[in-house]
Amino acid sequence: MRTEIFFIFIGMALVTYLPRMLPLVALHRLRLPEAVYRWLGYVPVAVLAALLGPALTMPQGELQLTWTNKFLLAALPTLLLAVKTRSLVLTVVAGILASALLNLCL
Repeated sequence: MRTEIFFIFIGMALVTYLPRMLPLVALHRLRLPEAVYRWLGYVPVAVLAALLGPALTMPQGELQLTWTNKFLLAALPTLLLAVKTRSLVLTVVAGILASALLNLCL
């Protein structure tokens, strides 16, 4: 392996690892206020919404809120099941089935 490729891998590993590790090391003995913990609980949902929102509503790069948008149609029953059951496995299976059925029908 060439030396520059090796250092690129090391650099990528550090850039990935350090932002995750440093807050843990810096804050591991610190007791944060309860409001901070509540706020941090919303971060995964916000990130997921930020990733899914554009993918579902703009599949070809422009806003598509029509009945022909298979992604958005598949997401609706999946979201309802996720809210009702709160089961990751059932939600994933429902999303796959909804997508497959829509691809067969439309």
